[in-house]
Amino acid sequence: MELSYVMGFGLGTTLALLALLRIGQRIVSPAHTVARDLTDSNAARRLLTVGQVLAVFLVAANAVKNCLDGSSFARDLLWVSAFAVVGLLLVIATGHLGIRLLLRARLPAEIERGNAAAGLAAGAHYVATGLITSRAIAGQDLGDLGISLGFFLLAQVTLHVFISLFRALTTYDDAEQIQGENLAAALSYAGASIAVAILIARALEGDFEGLFVSLKGYGGVLLYLLALYPVRQLLVQSLLLGAPLSLRGGRLDAGIAAERNEGMGALEAATYLATSIAIARLL
Repeated sequence: MELSYVMGFGLGTTLALLALLRIGQRIVSPAHTVARDLTDSNAARRLLTVGQVLAVFLVAANAVKNCLDGSSFARDLLWVSAFAVVGLLLVIATGHLGIRLLLRARLPAEIERGNAAAGLAAGAHYVATGLITSRAIAGQDLGDLGISLGFFLLAQVTLHVFISLFRALTTYDDAEQIQGENLAAALSYAGASIAVAILIARALEGDFEGLFVSLKGYGGVLLYLLALYPVRQLLVQSLLLGAPLSLRGGRLDAGIAAERNEGMGALEAATYLATSIAIARLL
């Protein structure tokens, strides 16, 4: 396919999804559009909106990459549009539900109050959902769409399970700290969420070769998520911070929860992201 053809579809799909996002916001929540949120004084709304917009870009790019085959313009337009719109709807719906499940139902109220930590955590969750959705929703017919939806649901469950497991590593309550405007805890949560999503997205790559083979490959990649545990406890806490080795809690938790040290939260997030990106690139 000509590069100009692919790039044209990429630009058109991105613009169309951004327009749909704005239209949907005007219908569902007229008080909160991209333009209003980004010019408002509410920092939490700004961070949330940026996460949603980034998720839209991810979905649009991968819809073109995975659905475009160049056989005919009409066919490409049909399936790229269909998978892109489905992806957008899934991101908005599951992103909204996910932050309520993982960070409790009070999070939307905290965002409206202007809690920047809540906005950061919610925006990061939308990015994580966008990463997963963009890789899961791919194909060129209804059969592919059905398979995509099945793996999308599996990936969402995986995301929630692993984020919950990583939250269990901390001696503090992430949701409580984020509701208390602890930006350090929000940075840590954001990094973990996106890092987990990067590896889940990598696990979703590849052609469908039968249920057993595909699930085996998916599970094999997910094993690398366990590498994030020693990154937190050994690399960040012991090697970089010089604290004694501990299996749970320790200096890092104290720095984030008690001291609200944004540097520690950002360092933890950065190492999670670097590890996940490196693993995804090497696999």
